[in-house]
Amino acid sequence: MDYQTLLRQLNQGFNARRIDAVLAHMHKYVSWPNGWEGGYVSGHEEVRVYWLRQWQQIDPAVEPIAFEEKSDGRIAIQVRQIIKNLEGQILSDTLLFHIYTFENGKVRMMAIEH
Repeated sequence: MDYQTLLRQLNQGFNARRIDAVLAHMHKYVSWPNGWEGGYVSGHEEVRVYWLRQWQQIDPAVEPIAFEEKSDGRIAIQVRQIIKNLEGQILSDTLLFHIYTFENGKVRMMAIEH
């Protein structure tokens, strides 16, 4: 499977707020980091609720920069994450890593590393 292409599409989908298109590539029981408030959310509905709540308060966007396949099969992406307030002012502009675990071709877990 071409995970790099898939992950680019998922990031584009997130940035365009196409929730259903992104969730279609996530495992039913996906574990997703709540990078905004802390902790994790689980499953499609919790991810949907989290994103909708987040987008009512801030405007995050993620741009993939580099990809690396880890020896254990996980995929690490260095991303540029820009978070704006709803008026368009940049609140943060950071480089970090999103680490993806796949199961049966779908995202099973994502973790954030700084």
